[in-house]
Amino acid sequence: MENLGYTSVPALLKYLRQAEQLGLDIDRALAAAGVQAQDLADNGKRIPSEVHERLLAHLMEVSGDPLFGLHSARFVQPGSWSVLGYIAMNCATLGEAMGRIVPYEKLVGDMGTSRIEAAEDHVRLIWSCRHQAPDVRRHMVENVLASWLLYARWIADSEHSPREVWFEHAQPAATDQAEYQQLFGCPVLFEQPCNALLVPLDYLGVPLRQADANLLRTLEEHALTLMAGLDENEPLPRRVKNALRLLLKDGLPRKERVAEKFDMTVRTLQRHLQQAGTSYQQILDELRQELAEHYLLRSDLAIQDIACYLGFTESRSFHRSFKSWTGQTPGEFRESRRRDNPLG
Repeated sequence: MENLGYTSVPALLKYLRQAEQLGLDIDRALAAAGVQAQDLADNGKRIPSEVHERLLAHLMEVSGDPLFGLHSARFVQPGSWSVLGYIAMNCATLGEAMGRIVPYEKLVGDMGTSRIEAAEDHVRLIWSCRHQAPDVRRHMVENVLASWLLYARWIADSEHSPREVWFEHAQPAATDQAEYQQLFGCPVLFEQPCNALLVPLDYLGVPLRQADANLLRTLEEHALTLMAGLDENEPLPRRVKNALRLLLKDGLPRKERVAEKFDMTVRTLQRHLQQAGTSYQQILDELRQELAEHYLLRSDLAIQDIACYLGFTESRSFHRSFKSWTGQTPGEFRESRRRDNPLG
């Protein structure tokens, strides 16, 4: 059986709030899922996604509500997505907030993965659920898409609706399509190629009411730190990359310092990385490129400041390296990508 990974505690609370609203026995539900109430008191905790699945399956059954997942979305709030919720809230536009989902969604849990596909006059915000139990999967999908929309309306202080909503599953028995359409405010189509909100391009520029660029940068740095801590079962190259991600904040780290984090000598670390088909320098270059592109596209930081943050002693070295990675200078990259990418 596939390991389903972990779910952050805040992601479960919408379901429990809905259960409380319906007068369900919460203690019984937690017992059925095999989780203690104190486990849910720490919003920074992650629990096995099998617990998430058992809890939702129990609540679906005892509620008798074929739209339990959909209805639970009304309890979405910033903390429902851990740091990601606050990051989205502090973006300048709805498009920028959407663009933050993919990089940081692992902070919410391993329930599924998102992607954004551009069409001629809209973008598709797509979510693929990892859970395979059909009923659990269907309630999760409906909850995620409805939560996205309700949260977007709140942070944008608007009642915008997608052009359409797509679900892979068939319309559930004993449900009324009108109820879906009332919540989403648009046509809802079933048995589609993916689960998605189809968002008109002009919505991407909708301003958000609590945008704060300085707070956004702080939150993203915190999110990157948290992401680096979620790598216990990752291959060594990924763990080295995450260690470098943290250490770069204090300047370019010495190889010895990185090796010490893994209780290795530099020579041993290099050998293990070589066996994995990479090298310390290759990982460092990949990380620097990734972070450089991130800050060029998603911040207004001066190029000189980005160079300093990435451990370059002078801007010329950063320009030279960046051009070798991408074929463009940092300034050219920022200008061309922002012109071509409506999500920012």
